[in-house]
Amino acid sequence: MTRLRTAALVGNPNAGKSALFNALTGARQKIANYPGVTVERKAGRLVLPSGEPVELIDLPGAYSFEPSSPDEEVTRKVVHGEFAGEATPEVLIVVLDAANLEQHLVFAQEVIELGRPTVVALNMVDLAERDGLVLDPAALSQALGVPVVPTVAVRRRGLAELAGAIEAAEERAQSMQPQPEPHLTLPERRLAASNIAKAAILSETAQHRLHAGLDKVLLHPWIGPPILFALLFVVFQAVFAWATPFADGLEGIIGAISGWVSATLPAGFLRDLLTEGVLAGVGSVVVFLPQIVILFAFILAMEASGYMARAAYLMDRMMQGVGLSGRSFIPLLSSFACAIPGIMATRSIADPKDRLTTILIAPLMTCSARLPVYAVIIAAFIPATTVGPGIGLQGLVLFGLYVAGIVGAMLAALVLRRSVAKGGASGFIMELPRYQMPLVKDLLIGLWQRAWVFLRRAGTIIFTVTIVLWLLLTFPKAAPGESQVEASAAGQISKGLAVLVEPIGFNREIALALIPAMAAREVAVASLATTYAVDAPNEEAAAAGLASQLSAKWSLPTALAFLAWFVFAPQCLSTIAVTRRETNGWKWPAFMLAYLFGLAYIFAGITYWTAVALGL
Repeated sequence: MTRLRTAALVGNPNAGKSALFNALTGARQKIANYPGVTVERKAGRLVLPSGEPVELIDLPGAYSFEPSSPDEEVTRKVVHGEFAGEATPEVLIVVLDAANLEQHLVFAQEVIELGRPTVVALNMVDLAERDGLVLDPAALSQALGVPVVPTVAVRRRGLAELAGAIEAAEERAQSMQPQPEPHLTLPERRLAASNIAKAAILSETAQHRLHAGLDKVLLHPWIGPPILFALLFVVFQAVFAWATPFADGLEGIIGAISGWVSATLPAGFLRDLLTEGVLAGVGSVVVFLPQIVILFAFILAMEASGYMARAAYLMDRMMQGVGLSGRSFIPLLSSFACAIPGIMATRSIADPKDRLTTILIAPLMTCSARLPVYAVIIAAFIPATTVGPGIGLQGLVLFGLYVAGIVGAMLAALVLRRSVAKGGASGFIMELPRYQMPLVKDLLIGLWQRAWVFLRRAGTIIFTVTIVLWLLLTFPKAAPGESQVEASAAGQISKGLAVLVEPIGFNREIALALIPAMAAREVAVASLATTYAVDAPNEEAAAAGLASQLSAKWSLPTALAFLAWFVFAPQCLSTIAVTRRETNGWKWPAFMLAYLFGLAYIFAGITYWTAVALGL
């Protein structure tokens, strides 16, 4: 029995290969796994215009024949005939996304350089035309030296022409030997791809030219990073400047409710529970909802506009220097909301050492749970003054804390990649979405979801921990003239920890707040508020805002050390739990706890001792 001749679809991920494969083969498909790997093998029967059947293989998406993932390794082996029992394809069909032609042409050149019979399917030309780009397949064919057929797989356009081109190439395969083309370097391929893509453009709209111009500026290696950091700087200025009126309003509402409870209920357990526990503790966290909403409004807008993917591209160069790649940027970016989804997002990183490093540094990204901690300390100790046109000192300090977390993460990655997770940076290529105006409806839905998550944490985890802490602070009752916190069970528990953190400037109240903060970072704010409310000499002092109480009781060096602690400390048990699940053991979570708490202690101490030495 004569073996069926074979053809293979190759190309970048998201080029529409699977849609084209389904359109060409219909129901005549078989799905299995390649031997020894979990990568799926899809093969189907393609009938050529002459009636001859050909086995068509849909290869996994790849960016290069130098593999950085199991998918790319399979593609390389099949194309080069290195899989035992797998026939070497006689014809290669390179599938290009017409809307991302320049990027897809880089790998296309590498395929064509093999010198094998090749056909190019210029796919999704309808989407390119929708975006204002009309291409010339003939010019592209002349530049590449192989047939180019425009297709729209989902609408079955160009399939007959593509089948005819495959048949002609298949006939050539029977009478020719592979003639490898000159091998170009990657920079040479990229330059050639840019020139070929430009030469293939018949027409483009002003909008398409605008988007291309934006990419030239926003993705420029020298101009792009300053624009990114300037945008982030504006975000953190807005977090304070825009949120202050709303936060003050919420604080006033909570204060009014506390006053009403005090005036309505008789003195006793229930009134103290509501005023000192619920309203002072949980309320001190809820007032930071405006800052959370404003921060996520900017993040969601950047994602919806298409800029966030470009930020990942910009960060790739910096991350290459510490042994990571842009693939780690998306999980780390997710960690700005919460480290848990960020750590789970590392599953998309193929290199195990790269993935492990990203998991270990994810808690250093300044998650939204840190924002209430930062905001209350900044409000208490940093004056609301301007240091330049439109530049507030409080927003500048907040920006500095976020930058400190990023720099700390990069330095930690540098050390980890040269020690426990030794390895080099892997390559990184990603699809850049087109620019678009964010939809207000989508932004509002996203903001509501994140606000609800924050409020739900305030009503569950923070509420529960605060009530438990209040009970521990309230009993046993202090003797006349004795501090209630000192006499309480919580005060006794915190004594041992207070001895350990006293050298870095932390007081007893901070030591007490660090313990429940392991449940969630923002609980530290609720804990401090509850502690000072319980120990207040009168109801007026208890009702005072946390920021005003801290400014009266803490020194500036202590406040700065507290901020430095929270830049590094991994105070979230859920993060530790998900790290244990993703690394299949307790070895790496224990390592994470040890090195992050070590960094937190060291840098809090350095900050405190330096501030004291400077006389702050």
